[in-house]
Amino acid sequence: MTTINASDFKARCLAILDRVHETGERVVILKRGRPVAALTRATGESEGYPQDELEGTVVIVGDVLEPVIPEDYWDSLKR
Repeated sequence: MTTINASDFKARCLAILDRVHETGERVVILKRGRPVAALTRATGESEGYPQDELEGTVVIVGDVLEPVIPEDYWDSLKR
């Protein structure tokens, strides 16, 4: 991630846009030293969804449909 002052961004806007498009690098724009905007590559239809990058990173442990707390502890079932 790169940071740049707003005045520098204004002066070199087109070159920075080209670099972000080519490299996919994120650029944070600062105004008086504080972040005010972030510039990232646009997601096009051909690139898919950002969530696609997460594919294969999730590990399912146990039964995802079974309640976390056993039914014996449910107050709503006690009468």
